[in-house]
Amino acid sequence: MPKSASQQVPKTKTVAYDIAEQLRTPDEMAAYLDAWFAEAPEDLGGIARALGDIARAKGMSQVAKAAGMSRESLYRALSEEGNPSFATILKVTKALGVRLHAGPA
Repeated sequence: MPKSASQQVPKTKTVAYDIAEQLRTPDEMAAYLDAWFAEAPEDLGGIARALGDIARAKGMSQVAKAAGMSRESLYRALSEEGNPSFATILKVTKALGVRLHAGPA
């Protein structure tokens, strides 16, 4: 038996989740990037997007300037379709104030 209009369940309003809004401190940013390295080390696109999330959290224009890049180039490099060079990754991590770490596999 169908419900009447007065008995219908109200719709739930959803909003897009943006991880960049949760990355407030350098420790949170570093932990987020470390989690990508630990959980998906082969996912180069995911790692680039993670760097992009951190850059958005810090301010894309500020990061681009510190990395010596245009904002548009930084967005493109760290997008889902981007394929940043290792030199770009190094510039961006330095601009973000995070370091890449190596350890035994």
